[in-house]
Amino acid sequence: MPYWRLSGFYFFYFAVLGALAPYWGLYLKSVGFTAIQIGNLIAILMVSRIIAPNIWGWLADHKGQRMSVVRWAGFLSLLAFAGVFLGNTFLWLALVMLFFSFFWNASLPQIEAATMSHLDGQASAYGRVRLWGSVGFIIAVVGLGYTLETVATWWLLPIITLLLAGVWIYTLLIPEKQVTVKHEQLTPLLKVLLKPQVSIFLVACFLMQASHGPYYTFYSIYLEEQGYSRDVIGWLWALGVFAEIGLFLLMHQIKKRIGLRTIMLASFSIAAVRWILIGQFPDEIFILIFAQVLHAVTFGAYHATSIEVVHGFFKGRHQIRGQAIYGSISFGLGGALGSFYSGLTWDTLGPDVTFFIAAVLVLIALVITWVGIKPGTGVMLKP
Repeated sequence: MPYWRLSGFYFFYFAVLGALAPYWGLYLKSVGFTAIQIGNLIAILMVSRIIAPNIWGWLADHKGQRMSVVRWAGFLSLLAFAGVFLGNTFLWLALVMLFFSFFWNASLPQIEAATMSHLDGQASAYGRVRLWGSVGFIIAVVGLGYTLETVATWWLLPIITLLLAGVWIYTLLIPEKQVTVKHEQLTPLLKVLLKPQVSIFLVACFLMQASHGPYYTFYSIYLEEQGYSRDVIGWLWALGVFAEIGLFLLMHQIKKRIGLRTIMLASFSIAAVRWILIGQFPDEIFILIFAQVLHAVTFGAYHATSIEVVHGFFKGRHQIRGQAIYGSISFGLGGALGSFYSGLTWDTLGPDVTFFIAAVLVLIALVITWVGIKPGTGVMLKP
């Protein structure tokens, strides 16, 4: 397995997210956009993920060379993002983000599928590769927290550009790994999607990501308005990812003891608690610290479990499309809805109500998973 090459991709890919997720909203605020405009611009980053991964997934299936697709996507996302240097009007940035995200969202589903293929059935080792993405996120978010405390927010733009260049370079280093498809007939993709466990799982993931909307769109703005400095904001973001790394290292043992369904249910329950705490206690730093530690479960455990569940649901050449569909429904459709509703409610109803809405959404995910996926059967229940 090309461990360090895969890990390097995850490092730079999530370093980009470590720059975008906490600080892109602050940049947009610095150039004069309203909460609704910020919500809409960040939603655009998610919207293309509804369609783009499926287009790129089909292209990878058709060509039979997923890494070729990833390399082109990495280069074109770098080129598209460079458009931010040409203007900062709402319409221009909307167009730049639309093109950037169309290419950017092509890479991760292909790499997730490639990583699982390189693991040769050792799906539990995924966390040891993926943790380097967490390391990249931490370095980016903490480093930028200190940097943007002393320099203009504009410097975020060239830093993200350099990180995108790192992503593209690592796409050139990862070797192709063909998926071996046995001669037996694969279940048609639509039939897989219509299986009750699969459809319920995807709806739950959609709701989980929609609940993250206020967090990914406004958390940094929220903290800054409460008087926290940007270096403190950076460390709060990083704290959640430190906890996530620890969880990734323990996931194999956790899955042996409690199984995938239980982990999913726990992640939904704890996410509801986390959003309530953030929304109700922004002035209590120790409560915010505790809420960030919960990120280990609400993202780390949830995401590692979801990737393994998707890999189990979608076999052979369906694996790429399966990862793309999962990303489209959860991070794409769910993420876009989350950014959109939080933009509408942030100034009108207030941050506390917005985070309460987030908690309600993830509690619905908890209920439908509890009721719709019974213990004892299916890929989601495998330890």
